[in-house]
Amino acid sequence: MTAAGPISDTLRVRWLGRVAYNEAWDLQRRLHAGAHNHLLLLEHPPVYTIGRRGAASRTGDEIRPYPSLTTGVSELGAPILEADRGGDVTFHGPGQLVGYPILTAPGKRGGGLADTAAYVSSIEDGLIAVLAELGLSGGRVKGEPGVWIEADGATPRKIAAVGVRLQRRRTMHGFALNNDVDLTWFDKIVPCGIADKAVTSLTAEGVNVDLEQLVGLVAKHMSRALTGAREHSGEESANATPMAVETSNVVFRTAVSDLSPFSQGLGPGEPSPPGSGPGPSSNEAAEAPSGVPVRLGRRLTEAGVTGGMELATRKPDWMKVKVQTGENYRRLKKVSRQLDLHTVCEEAGCPNIFDCWNEGTATFMLLGERCTRACGFCLVDTRKPNEVDEAESERIAQAVHDLDLSFAVLTMVARDDLADGGAGLVARTVSAIRQRTPSAGIEVLVSDFAGNETSVRTVCESSPDIFNHNIETTARLQRAVRPSAGYARSLTVLARAAEQRATTKSGIILGMGETRDEVVSTMADLHAVGVSIVTIGQYLRPTSNHLPIARWWTPGEFAELKEIGERDIGLPHVEASPLTRSSHHAGSVARTVSLG
Repeated sequence: MTAAGPISDTLRVRWLGRVAYNEAWDLQRRLHAGAHNHLLLLEHPPVYTIGRRGAASRTGDEIRPYPSLTTGVSELGAPILEADRGGDVTFHGPGQLVGYPILTAPGKRGGGLADTAAYVSSIEDGLIAVLAELGLSGGRVKGEPGVWIEADGATPRKIAAVGVRLQRRRTMHGFALNNDVDLTWFDKIVPCGIADKAVTSLTAEGVNVDLEQLVGLVAKHMSRALTGAREHSGEESANATPMAVETSNVVFRTAVSDLSPFSQGLGPGEPSPPGSGPGPSSNEAAEAPSGVPVRLGRRLTEAGVTGGMELATRKPDWMKVKVQTGENYRRLKKVSRQLDLHTVCEEAGCPNIFDCWNEGTATFMLLGERCTRACGFCLVDTRKPNEVDEAESERIAQAVHDLDLSFAVLTMVARDDLADGGAGLVARTVSAIRQRTPSAGIEVLVSDFAGNETSVRTVCESSPDIFNHNIETTARLQRAVRPSAGYARSLTVLARAAEQRATTKSGIILGMGETRDEVVSTMADLHAVGVSIVTIGQYLRPTSNHLPIARWWTPGEFAELKEIGERDIGLPHVEASPLTRSSHHAGSVARTVSLG
């Protein structure tokens, strides 16, 4: 079994950064439907949420539809959303640490009132322990869930709200602890429907604690309160249970201003040489390489990656690919040129191009060859994108037909300049291929559509055989590797696709500074949101302005990850090898999963 313990016996604690409320809600719903145990810690952009008690009191008044809102609340610009948790109205926003435990709670009544009360009490216990370590005395006010300062005094003040849902013993929603949140947001509501008591924060109570420290304290005490568990460090509470606690280290900065020259659109830098120079003496990362852009190096350092190989470091033998330009390769290349198509095989410098093209399989890139993102590992052009070519769908459909492909992969550049992120063109291309070549299998490899739920639905409704979105790396390395994306958003995209009954797939790139346990944790998170296929391959540095290679993962290590993913985690299929790429063997893998 993995270091993190059995899936059902592990509480996986994740710091997700700032996440839109609806995205976090959809992610919760998917996790709630499964058997995995998670504690999601995050912040929200400003939002007012109405629990079931508050929603039941709705008046229909367009100006003030809920009694717990005051006139003028809509002028603040924060959305007002009804949620399926208990309680009345509350506010979420920057400076407030939100926690969503999604787990199977103890109890025998499947979520009755007694189980719910006991569960809420355990959350309050964890928060009271956090406050105690910070030098504050927290307590309860009878009949009012949450944690209060001076609970028994003349002026009780709520510092943490609690609102949960417990169904079939599975929990969702949770708590919100006010750290340094702007308390004026609460002035336009009657917080939790309690008109005669105030709201406070750690800062207002004279406690200054940075976010990283607070997340650590909440993870520690809430894990103990919810599970009585011991952490992987070996520290154990007095009443430990078999459930272990697994944390995932992350970078707590959320700004994306210090991008690399490549990310700033200044070009890719010097290309990687063909392989001269001495090979690595071991798999350990070397000292910091020369030539890494300063800002990119800073992002890596923040993520705890301080080493890397020189650009000219020789590849190990298992990473070398023979050039094999067979008849199918030449034919596919000719057709793509004639139809003015872009293939990610060429644009991203895929090492499997000869293998795939000679097998008659290709990955077509939609929406041009210019991407509005600038990930630290990717060679795709990042200059200003051209206008959308509406005829692209028909040309790709014609190419699939002319080449008699049995399986086509459609990927795309990120197009944040488009309202739907390009989802409409992806869906039209799927439909065009279906019309011309009904027998062809189709995989779509899409962006995160900037969190647009409708775009995910649009693509899913076109009925591709596989819906693929790559998470790319572990939680800790997200900002360094792809500063315009996010771990939580990628999980939410996959969760939403799985809810649409799509067969979902995702990919991880190794060699950028991740650890084995982090890769296992990422596979577990993907499985938890319904992913069926995971691809894992070795990163190859395209140019000097891209991320350095931290180390080479060996073929044996890839084989071990495949075994862990399929045997221990329960993923239906893991494709893992040094040369594996997201669309490599896509057709055969899709057939394996669908027949399995």
